[in-house]
Amino acid sequence: MLAENFSLTPLSSFLPPLSTGELRRLDHDHFWHPFTQMRDWCASEVDPLVIVSGEGPWLIDAEGNRYFDGNSSIWTNLHGHRHPSIDAAIREQLDRIAHCSALGFSNEPAIRLAAKLAEIAPGDTLTRVFFTDDGSTAVECACRMAAQYRERVGETTRRRFVAFDGAYHGDTVGAASLGGIPAFHGLFASTGYEVTRLATVGALESLPPAEAAEINAVILEPLIQGAAGMRLWPAGMLRRIREWCDRHGAFLILDEVMTGFGRTGKMFACEHEEVVPDFLCLAKGLTGGYLPLAATLTTERVFAAFLGRFDELKTFFYGHSYCGNALGCAAALGNLRVFEEERVLEGLPAKIEAFGHALQEAATRCPAFGEVRQIGLIAGIDLVDPDTGAPLDWREETGARICRRARRYGLLTRPIRDTLTLMPPLVSTAEEIRAAVEALVRAAESGD
Repeated sequence: MLAENFSLTPLSSFLPPLSTGELRRLDHDHFWHPFTQMRDWCASEVDPLVIVSGEGPWLIDAEGNRYFDGNSSIWTNLHGHRHPSIDAAIREQLDRIAHCSALGFSNEPAIRLAAKLAEIAPGDTLTRVFFTDDGSTAVECACRMAAQYRERVGETTRRRFVAFDGAYHGDTVGAASLGGIPAFHGLFASTGYEVTRLATVGALESLPPAEAAEINAVILEPLIQGAAGMRLWPAGMLRRIREWCDRHGAFLILDEVMTGFGRTGKMFACEHEEVVPDFLCLAKGLTGGYLPLAATLTTERVFAAFLGRFDELKTFFYGHSYCGNALGCAAALGNLRVFEEERVLEGLPAKIEAFGHALQEAATRCPAFGEVRQIGLIAGIDLVDPDTGAPLDWREETGARICRRARRYGLLTRPIRDTLTLMPPLVSTAEEIRAAVEALVRAAESGD
């Protein structure tokens, strides 16, 4: 009855049109951007580039310019913007309900998504799904589960986590304490979890037995570290870590926030080495890049430790207001439907091969390109001095300047200091991928 009697007033009557200049002024006056030096941002007459619409792997700004979404909107978008299947899933759910609490209630999209994730997860043991909001909270959830599990079963000496140099697992305090990039996480070195930070799998295998017995869980980004500059792990490392955890009774937590949902060529990166973790952390591409949603998958063994009478206080004491958000779960179901109906994974090998050829050709043509690393549709290109091949002084922001110049050639992406990154949406054609690589070459070779 309420919907029938409601008279819809266009939002534009409350928010009149603004020019690009007016939008930039308001941005500079009020919008604090993440991982951004705001002194430089607010001094710029060019930024922000105001994005107003999207179409497939393309973004359109307020002045009508089109740009290839070269980092999938910070590693989230899979099937392109305004994909009809995901749009329809969200609209259909909006006609029902956008959100209700998961504390004492449930909803159909969350139920169906939990079951679907358990179905497609690697192996057959990841049967329990806990929803949160983003990658950082998915990691927080896994670590809290692991820590509370040890308390529930009386293994109170297992308090330490093993993490790796160069790791990035999020920005909430617990997840940040596991990180291995001082610029991001140095503030949290004395807070959060007790962490043993290592550089290699060999260092893990060399831990003395007494130290190994104190390890609760090992956490890592499988196959590739994202924020470290798209650094690839050695082949076989993930399998060796799984075997070490099995020998020593430690959990394995895999952070597939970036690598999940086809980025590496398989649905999950751990499938390349046939490894099944005890906790699988998912976010970013879970909704196809549409809405914030995360999931932490775990086993019946872990779940059983939290079962008991109310007065035993074995409940998992953790949660978020938007856990199992119906709209986000509907988007995720639409995302997974696209994978099935469009046979997305089957189409990736040809695109990955084209990407590799384009990167190899670019490295031979452009003296400023040093080491090039690729797995699936993820790539990192280290910038070097074109005359000497030496690393650059990161304080000169060469990577950022090249990415700004790439806009001239129809590409939007963002560097990690002096590593250029490309992560095209899975929907991209081979021709679009090759053009994105070419845009980086032209940007690197042109002057400011």
